[in-house]
Amino acid sequence: MKKFVLNSYAKINLFLKVGKKINKKKLHNIQSLVFLINLSDKVSIKKINYPKDSIKFTGKFNNNIKKSDNSIKKSLYLLRKKKIIKKNISYQINVKKNIPVFSGLGGGSSNAATIIRYFLRGKKILKNNIEYFSEKLGSDLGLFFKSKKVFQKNLSTIIDFKQSYNFYILLVYPYFKCSTKEIYSKLKTFDKIQAQNNYFKGNKYKFINTLKSTTNSLQKVVISKFPKVANILEEMKTIKKCQFSRMTGSGSACFALFLNERDGALALRQIKKRFPKFWCVLCKTI
Repeated sequence: MKKFVLNSYAKINLFLKVGKKINKKKLHNIQSLVFLINLSDKVSIKKINYPKDSIKFTGKFNNNIKKSDNSIKKSLYLLRKKKIIKKNISYQINVKKNIPVFSGLGGGSSNAATIIRYFLRGKKILKNNIEYFSEKLGSDLGLFFKSKKVFQKNLSTIIDFKQSYNFYILLVYPYFKCSTKEIYSKLKTFDKIQAQNNYFKGNKYKFINTLKSTTNSLQKVVISKFPKVANILEEMKTIKKCQFSRMTGSGSACFALFLNERDGALALRQIKKRFPKFWCVLCKTI
């Protein structure tokens, strides 16, 4: 039977504001500007003549994924519950994990969104469908159903970011496992989430200057648990032509932003020398 191979892209939060909990599910209100990058897991899907699904994870970052409880298994269960796929048809799904897990790069949510989009292909993806899956699988799932660049105005509103800016992203993952639930639970001060349109005005350089004035509200929480994250960010700041450095999501992956590939490649060389035991790679926004 025919096998389909799909890219499941990682994301970075160019900034992240976290507000107080606002709804019945007790989820924090958030605001973020999110770009996908060309780092991706490879997801293959094939129909099989077998009584149950076969789900396998391979690749560098497959070790910390539970076989009995993962975003792929949950997605298939929900797709059957919604009668989007038939209960009597099984699938073989293999995921090559190139995206670090528990890193703030959104690998698990991206995998789930990739599976759901595949089975919804040819159908109109309704807002209530996205809300249903997001409620069950995680609030950041909706980030992967829009364009490759989105502005999350608040917990429930995600819009396309229509500027065509692209950057080179130096990623460093220090192998510190960050639980999103734990990091959020330790946050004691919260941001006011207000309407914000500054990110959509001006050229690329004004855009970067605006981002420099923002932050990731979860960064201090992660640094208090893993002080080495602060060392990574400080080292990134010293690199020539680095526009700014920041942690993504709930960590522990950090990134530095560059305007061109040459500057990014030189930075990658420097950061590998400084942190030889950490995972470092140069990516590009897409």
